[in-house]
Amino acid sequence: QVQLVESGGGLVQAGGSLRLSCAASGSILRLRDMGWYRQASGKQRELVAVITYSGTTNYIESVEGRFTISRDNAKNTVDLQMNSLKPEDTAVYYCHAQPFVGRDYWGKGTLVTVSS
Repeated sequence: QVQLVESGGGLVQAGGSLRLSCAASGSILRLRDMGWYRQASGKQRELVAVITYSGTTNYIESVEGRFTISRDNAKNTVDLQMNSLKPEDTAVYYCHAQPFVGRDYWGKGTLVTVSS
């Protein structure tokens, strides 16, 4: 069993920055992909950014150039640096991890609120 714990959410004004962190613990296998999803009120959960074990990254178009995902394989952590935040970035952000073998895992989420 793997537990994912997020931190770093909060309230920020438009144009500001936040850094989300996620730490994986428990019976950790090597984590193939680690990523961040978000779900705004009344909308479906969407993938924001993902990073593979080898460091390849992928972002949704709306955050390209503003968000940066990074990970530490030794510590089983993944961070999301969010700059130039916009009100439309307001959502609950969820950490996600997919091991090379077995099922995937989700964190409980952290709320990011961007005021205009």
